[in-house]
Amino acid sequence: MLHPQARALMDLMAERGVPPTHTLSPAEARAFYRERRTFTQPEPPQVAAVRELTATTPQGDIPLRLYRPLGSDATTVLPVLVYYHGGGWVIGDLDTHDTLCRELANAAGCAVVAVDYRMGPEHRFPAAVDDVLAATRWVREQAGALRLDPGRLAVGGDSAGGNLAAVVALAARDAGDLPIAFQLLIYPATDMRRGHPSHTTNGDGYVLTRDTLAYFHDHYIADPAHDLDWRASPLLHTDLAGLPPALVITVGYDPLRDEGLDYARALTEAGNRATCVCFERQIHGFITMGRVLDEANTAVALCAAELRRVLG
Repeated sequence: MLHPQARALMDLMAERGVPPTHTLSPAEARAFYRERRTFTQPEPPQVAAVRELTATTPQGDIPLRLYRPLGSDATTVLPVLVYYHGGGWVIGDLDTHDTLCRELANAAGCAVVAVDYRMGPEHRFPAAVDDVLAATRWVREQAGALRLDPGRLAVGGDSAGGNLAAVVALAARDAGDLPIAFQLLIYPATDMRRGHPSHTTNGDGYVLTRDTLAYFHDHYIADPAHDLDWRASPLLHTDLAGLPPALVITVGYDPLRDEGLDYARALTEAGNRATCVCFERQIHGFITMGRVLDEANTAVALCAAELRRVLG
Protein backbone atom coordinates (compact mmCIF):
# COMPACT_ATOMS: atom_id res chain seq x y z
CA MET A 1 0.00 0.00 0.00
CA LEU A 2 3.01 2.34 0.06
CA HIS A 3 2.26 5.20 -2.34
CA PRO A 4 4.17 4.80 -5.63
CA GLN A 5 5.44 8.37 -5.31
CA ALA A 6 6.81 7.62 -1.84
CA ARG A 7 8.46 4.44 -3.17
CA ALA A 8 9.97 6.39 -6.07
CA LEU A 9 11.35 8.99 -3.66
CA MET A 10 12.93 6.35 -1.43
CA ASP A 11 14.39 4.57 -4.45
CA LEU A 12 15.90 7.84 -5.67
CA MET A 13 17.40 8.51 -2.23
CA ALA A 14 18.99 5.06 -2.26
CA GLU A 15 20.25 5.51 -5.82
CA ARG A 16 21.89 8.83 -4.92
CA GLY A 17 23.38 7.51 -1.72
CA VAL A 18 21.59 9.90 0.61
CA PRO A 19 23.16 9.24 4.02
CA PRO A 20 20.88 8.28 6.92
CA THR A 21 20.62 11.09 9.44
CA HIS A 22 22.02 8.97 12.26
CA THR A 23 25.32 8.57 10.38
CA LEU A 24 25.94 12.33 10.40
CA SER A 25 27.04 14.73 13.09
CA PRO A 26 24.32 17.13 14.27
CA ALA A 27 25.96 19.98 12.34
CA GLU A 28 26.15 17.87 9.17
CA ALA A 29 22.58 16.64 9.61
CA ARG A 30 21.27 20.18 10.00
CA ALA A 31 23.06 21.41 6.89
CA PHE A 32 21.93 18.40 4.86
CA TYR A 33 18.31 18.78 5.94
CA ARG A 34 18.35 22.46 5.06
CA GLU A 35 19.99 21.94 1.67
CA ARG A 36 17.91 18.97 0.47
CA ARG A 37 14.56 20.67 1.07
CA THR A 38 14.61 22.27 -2.38
CA PHE A 39 14.37 18.84 -4.03
CA THR A 40 11.07 17.87 -2.38
CA GLN A 41 9.38 21.10 -1.29
CA PRO A 42 7.19 23.25 -3.52
CA GLU A 43 8.25 26.76 -4.39
CA PRO A 44 7.49 29.02 -1.41
CA PRO A 45 4.24 30.86 -2.18
CA GLN A 46 3.98 34.61 -1.87
CA VAL A 47 2.34 35.89 1.32
CA ALA A 48 1.24 39.38 2.30
CA ALA A 49 4.14 39.96 4.69
CA VAL A 50 6.99 38.19 6.45
CA ARG A 51 8.65 39.66 9.54
CA GLU A 52 11.65 38.45 11.49
CA LEU A 53 10.96 38.89 15.19
CA THR A 54 12.76 38.24 18.45
CA ALA A 55 10.91 37.12 21.57
CA THR A 56 12.67 38.38 24.68
CA THR A 57 11.99 35.75 27.33
CA PRO A 58 13.45 34.45 30.62
CA GLN A 59 15.17 31.78 28.50
CA GLY A 60 16.85 34.45 26.37
CA ASP A 61 16.08 35.80 22.93
CA ILE A 62 14.17 33.40 20.67
CA PRO A 63 14.03 34.05 16.90
CA LEU A 64 10.54 33.99 15.37
CA ARG A 65 9.16 34.49 11.87
CA LEU A 66 5.70 35.98 11.36
CA TYR A 67 3.71 35.32 8.20
CA ARG A 68 0.56 37.20 7.23
CA PRO A 69 -1.63 35.56 4.56
CA LEU A 70 -2.06 36.81 1.05
CA GLY A 71 -5.01 39.17 0.85
CA SER A 72 -4.64 40.56 4.38
CA ASP A 73 -3.38 44.03 5.19
CA ALA A 74 -1.19 45.24 8.02
CA THR A 75 -4.13 46.53 10.09
CA THR A 76 -6.31 43.40 10.01
CA VAL A 77 -6.41 41.51 13.31
CA LEU A 78 -5.82 37.87 12.46
CA PRO A 79 -6.07 34.54 14.27
CA VAL A 80 -2.65 32.98 14.69
CA LEU A 81 -1.01 29.57 14.57
CA VAL A 82 2.22 29.31 16.57
CA TYR A 83 4.21 26.65 14.74
CA TYR A 84 7.08 24.47 15.99
CA HIS A 85 9.16 22.76 13.29
CA GLY A 86 10.02 19.09 13.20
CA GLY A 87 13.45 17.50 13.12
CA GLY A 88 13.83 15.32 16.18
CA TRP A 89 14.71 18.25 18.49
CA VAL A 90 18.10 18.20 16.72
CA ILE A 91 17.67 19.44 13.13
CA GLY A 92 15.31 21.86 11.38
CA ASP A 93 14.90 25.62 11.56
CA LEU A 94 12.81 28.52 10.29
CA ASP A 95 13.98 27.93 6.72
CA THR A 96 13.28 24.18 6.54
CA HIS A 97 9.60 24.83 7.29
CA ASP A 98 9.24 28.22 5.59
CA THR A 99 7.19 26.88 2.66
CA LEU A 100 4.81 24.92 4.91
CA CYS A 101 4.20 27.96 7.12
CA ARG A 102 3.45 30.08 4.06
CA GLU A 103 1.07 27.46 2.70
CA LEU A 104 -0.79 27.18 6.01
CA ALA A 105 -1.06 30.96 6.40
CA ASN A 106 -2.53 31.46 2.93
CA ALA A 107 -4.88 28.48 2.94
CA ALA A 108 -6.12 28.98 6.52
CA GLY A 109 -6.36 32.78 6.31
CA CYS A 110 -4.46 33.15 9.56
CA ALA A 111 -1.11 34.48 10.66
CA VAL A 112 1.60 31.94 11.42
CA VAL A 113 4.45 32.53 13.85
CA ALA A 114 7.28 29.99 13.50
CA VAL A 115 9.54 29.43 16.51
CA ASP A 116 13.29 28.76 16.28
CA TYR A 117 13.67 26.93 19.60
CA ARG A 118 16.93 25.60 21.07
CA MET A 119 17.87 22.03 20.17
CA GLY A 120 20.06 19.17 21.33
CA PRO A 121 22.72 18.12 21.86
CA GLU A 122 23.82 21.65 22.74
CA HIS A 123 20.58 22.32 24.64
CA ARG A 124 18.90 19.18 25.92
CA PHE A 125 15.44 18.55 27.31
CA PRO A 126 13.60 20.57 28.54
CA ALA A 127 15.20 23.54 26.74
CA ALA A 128 12.97 23.15 23.67
CA VAL A 129 9.87 22.94 25.86
CA ASP A 130 10.88 26.04 27.81
CA ASP A 131 11.49 27.96 24.60
CA VAL A 132 8.24 27.11 22.83
CA LEU A 133 6.21 27.89 25.94
CA ALA A 134 7.99 31.20 26.46
CA ALA A 135 7.67 32.11 22.77
CA THR A 136 3.95 31.30 22.72
CA ARG A 137 3.37 33.42 25.81
CA TRP A 138 5.30 36.23 24.18
CA VAL A 139 3.14 36.04 21.04
CA ARG A 140 0.01 36.30 23.18
CA GLU A 141 1.42 39.23 25.16
CA GLN A 142 2.44 41.07 21.99
CA ALA A 143 -0.74 40.22 20.09
CA GLY A 144 -2.03 43.78 20.05
CA ALA A 145 1.16 45.21 18.59
CA LEU A 146 1.36 42.39 16.06
CA ARG A 147 -2.32 42.72 15.03
CA LEU A 148 -3.13 39.20 16.20
CA ASP A 149 -6.17 37.94 18.08
CA PRO A 150 -5.05 36.34 21.39
CA GLY A 151 -8.46 34.71 21.70
CA ARG A 152 -7.88 32.72 18.50
CA LEU A 153 -4.41 31.31 19.10
CA ALA A 154 -3.57 27.78 17.95
CA VAL A 155 -0.42 25.72 18.35
CA GLY A 156 0.94 23.18 15.93
CA GLY A 157 3.93 21.30 14.66
CA ASP A 158 5.18 18.20 12.91
CA SER A 159 7.01 15.26 14.50
CA ALA A 160 9.13 16.76 17.30
CA GLY A 161 7.16 19.96 16.75
CA GLY A 162 3.92 18.01 17.15
CA ASN A 163 5.27 16.73 20.44
CA LEU A 164 6.03 20.29 21.54
CA ALA A 165 2.58 21.51 20.48
CA ALA A 166 0.90 18.81 22.56
CA VAL A 167 3.10 19.71 25.52
CA VAL A 168 2.31 23.43 25.18
CA ALA A 169 -1.42 22.67 25.15
CA LEU A 170 -1.04 20.63 28.34
CA ALA A 171 1.18 23.17 30.08
CA ALA A 172 -1.14 26.03 29.10
CA ARG A 173 -4.15 24.17 30.50
CA ASP A 174 -2.32 23.40 33.72
CA ALA A 175 -1.16 27.01 34.17
CA GLY A 176 -4.56 28.43 33.25
CA ASP A 177 -3.14 31.64 31.83
CA LEU A 178 -2.54 30.82 28.16
CA PRO A 179 -5.78 29.97 26.33
CA ILE A 180 -5.19 27.72 23.31
CA ALA A 181 -7.98 27.40 20.75
CA PHE A 182 -6.70 24.44 18.72
CA GLN A 183 -3.79 22.01 18.45
CA LEU A 184 -2.48 20.76 15.11
CA LEU A 185 -0.41 17.62 15.70
CA ILE A 186 1.25 16.27 12.56
CA TYR A 187 2.70 12.77 13.13
CA PRO A 188 3.61 13.74 16.70
CA ALA A 189 6.03 11.89 18.96
CA THR A 190 4.06 11.30 22.15
CA ASP A 191 5.90 8.51 24.01
CA MET A 192 9.68 8.67 24.28
CA ARG A 193 9.85 5.04 25.40
CA ARG A 194 9.45 4.05 21.72
CA GLY A 195 7.66 0.80 22.52
CA HIS A 196 4.60 0.96 20.28
CA PRO A 197 4.24 -1.82 17.67
CA SER A 198 4.83 0.53 14.72
CA HIS A 199 8.37 1.13 15.99
CA THR A 200 8.99 -2.51 15.06
CA THR A 201 6.85 -2.90 11.94
CA ASN A 202 8.01 0.44 10.47
CA GLY A 203 11.41 0.61 12.14
CA ASP A 204 13.45 0.02 8.99
CA GLY A 205 13.17 0.91 5.34
CA TYR A 206 10.97 4.02 5.45
CA VAL A 207 13.42 6.95 5.86
CA LEU A 208 12.76 7.52 9.57
CA THR A 209 14.22 4.39 11.14
CA ARG A 210 14.63 3.14 14.69
CA ASP A 211 18.34 4.05 14.46
CA THR A 212 17.52 7.62 13.48
CA LEU A 213 14.92 7.84 16.26
CA ALA A 214 17.53 6.63 18.75
CA TYR A 215 19.94 9.28 17.41
CA PHE A 216 17.38 12.03 17.93
CA HIS A 217 16.35 10.70 21.34
CA ASP A 218 19.88 10.43 22.64
CA HIS A 219 20.82 13.92 21.47
CA TYR A 220 17.72 15.38 23.15
CA ILE A 221 17.24 13.30 26.30
CA ALA A 222 20.16 13.26 28.74
CA ASP A 223 18.57 11.17 31.50
CA PRO A 224 16.53 8.04 30.67
CA ALA A 225 14.16 9.00 33.50
CA HIS A 226 13.08 11.96 31.37
CA ASP A 227 11.28 9.52 29.06
CA LEU A 228 8.60 9.31 31.75
CA ASP A 229 8.24 13.09 32.08
CA TRP A 230 5.03 14.22 30.35
CA ARG A 231 6.90 17.22 28.95
CA ALA A 232 8.82 14.67 26.86
CA SER A 233 6.03 12.08 26.57
CA PRO A 234 2.66 13.88 26.61
CA LEU A 235 0.84 10.54 26.29
CA LEU A 236 1.99 9.81 29.86
CA HIS A 237 0.32 12.88 31.42
CA THR A 238 -2.07 11.59 34.08
CA ASP A 239 -4.85 13.99 33.06
CA LEU A 240 -5.64 14.67 29.41
CA ALA A 241 -9.04 16.28 30.03
CA GLY A 242 -9.93 19.88 29.27
CA LEU A 243 -7.64 20.31 26.26
CA PRO A 244 -8.33 22.28 23.07
CA PRO A 245 -9.71 20.56 19.97
CA ALA A 246 -7.06 18.64 18.06
CA LEU A 247 -6.36 17.38 14.58
CA VAL A 248 -3.87 14.51 14.68
CA ILE A 249 -2.29 13.48 11.38
CA THR A 250 -0.54 10.11 11.20
CA VAL A 251 1.00 8.16 8.33
CA GLY A 252 0.97 4.45 7.63
CA TYR A 253 4.69 3.84 7.12
CA ASP A 254 5.99 5.64 10.19
CA PRO A 255 7.45 4.35 13.47
CA LEU A 256 5.43 7.08 15.24
CA ARG A 257 2.09 6.01 13.75
CA ASP A 258 0.74 4.07 16.72
CA GLU A 259 1.69 6.59 19.40
CA GLY A 260 -0.02 9.33 17.40
CA LEU A 261 -3.15 7.20 17.12
CA ASP A 262 -2.98 6.38 20.84
CA TYR A 263 -2.70 10.06 21.70
CA ALA A 264 -5.75 10.90 19.60
CA ARG A 265 -7.64 8.04 21.25
CA ALA A 266 -6.59 9.19 24.73
CA LEU A 267 -7.69 12.76 23.96
CA THR A 268 -11.10 11.53 22.87
CA GLU A 269 -11.50 9.19 25.84
CA ALA A 270 -10.69 12.13 28.14
CA GLY A 271 -13.63 14.06 26.69
CA ASN A 272 -11.85 16.27 24.17
CA ARG A 273 -12.71 16.82 20.52
CA ALA A 274 -9.98 15.09 18.53
CA THR A 275 -9.92 14.02 14.90
CA CYS A 276 -7.32 11.53 13.70
CA VAL A 277 -6.60 11.11 9.99
CA CYS A 278 -4.04 8.56 8.78
CA PHE A 279 -2.46 8.91 5.36
CA GLU A 280 -2.00 5.16 5.06
CA ARG A 281 0.34 5.18 2.05
CA GLN A 282 2.79 7.82 3.24
CA ILE A 283 6.10 8.10 5.07
CA HIS A 284 7.16 10.27 7.98
CA GLY A 285 7.95 13.85 6.97
CA PHE A 286 5.74 13.79 3.89
CA ILE A 287 3.77 16.99 4.56
CA THR A 288 6.63 19.26 3.47
CA MET A 289 7.26 17.27 0.27
CA GLY A 290 4.52 18.60 -1.96
CA ARG A 291 6.82 18.89 -4.98
CA VAL A 292 7.07 15.09 -5.24
CA LEU A 293 4.19 13.73 -3.11
CA ASP A 294 0.69 14.77 -4.16
CA GLU A 295 -0.85 13.66 -0.86
CA ALA A 296 1.31 16.21 0.95
CA ASN A 297 -0.72 18.97 -0.67
CA THR A 298 -3.93 17.22 0.38
CA ALA A 299 -2.66 17.07 3.95
CA VAL A 300 -1.74 20.76 3.98
CA ALA A 301 -5.20 21.62 2.66
CA LEU A 302 -6.84 19.49 5.37
CA CYS A 303 -4.80 21.13 8.14
CA ALA A 304 -5.58 24.59 6.79
CA ALA A 305 -9.29 23.83 6.47
CA GLU A 306 -9.46 22.73 10.10
CA LEU A 307 -7.57 25.84 11.20
CA ARG A 308 -9.93 28.06 9.23
CA ARG A 309 -12.99 26.24 10.61
CA VAL A 310 -11.92 26.38 14.26
CA LEU A 311 -10.31 29.82 14.28
CA GLY A 312 -12.95 31.40 12.09
